[in-house]
Amino acid sequence: MPTLLIEAGFRFHFFSGDWNEPPHVHVDAKGKRARIWLYDLQIAKRGGFSEPDMRRIMRIVAEHQQQFLEAWNDFFA
Repeated sequence: MPTLLIEAGFRFHFFSGDWNEPPHVHVDAKGKRARIWLYDLQIAKRGGFSEPDMRRIMRIVAEHQQQFLEAWNDFFA
């Protein structure tokens, strides 16, 4: 499960078994896990995160979207 980034207490990663799904990133923190689709920056799963946490998560994913997509493509190519 490659970790792509740790920022503001959130760990952004994907699982090696995710190859058959559209590009996305998992976000772990505080015992919760969200999933964000990378192409359209949509929340696939909130995982119990509060609205302020989700806004921060989405801002971070948007800032690193290209980096995350490149990592996904490099890993699953």
